Amino acid sequence: MTMVTRRQLLAAAAVGPFALAGSARADAPSTFSPDEIVDNGHRFFGSISRGLAEAVQEAGRRWGLPNAYILGQEGSGAFVAGLRYGEGKMYTRNAGEQPVYWQGPSVGLDWGADGDRTMMLVYNLPAVGAIYQRFGGVDGSAYFVGGFGFTALNAADVVVVPIRTGVGARLGINVGYLKFTQGATWNPF
Repeated sequence: MTMVTRRQLLAAAAVGPFALAGSARADAPSTFSPDEIVDNGHRFFGSISRGLAEAVQEAGRRWGLPNAYILGQEGSGAFVAGLRYGEGKMYTRNAGEQPVYWQGPSVGLDWGADGDRTMMLVYNLPAVGAIYQRFGGVDGSAYFVGGFGFTALNAADVVVVPIRTGVGARLGINVGYLKFTQGATWNPF
């Protein structure tokens, strides 16, 4: 019997209310400027830079400056109920970079599968360890072959804004959450 790794699964997948800026804590990571985010996003995403710049500007208008961001890849699929798995690195000013994994279920009027490169902007992160929890929200997708978009998820005062570009076919809207962990797991709950 052959074991399938999360990386292989991600490669195979290629076919609430919003919180306002809270008070900063002394141990909270310092913020990144929009130019830094866009420059790193250009290197990560490649040729879709105009859409990335517009998404970063809109997120900045709504939530201010992020104090962390995540670059990674993910795969998801849904037929009414769905699952999403991802892995990447979280970047902060005070703790550098560290690996992070995410997974989560969803339910809604949603069908299809996609594989994405993902940049997640993180706002109001009080400490690096605060990312390891569940972030809930509403997500929608509408693309065939390729697409680009962003949404927002929140938990307490922390807001995570995934900006995704990928390939696949996906149509629908769903409610779900992403659970961030320090290690890879198949359990989305």
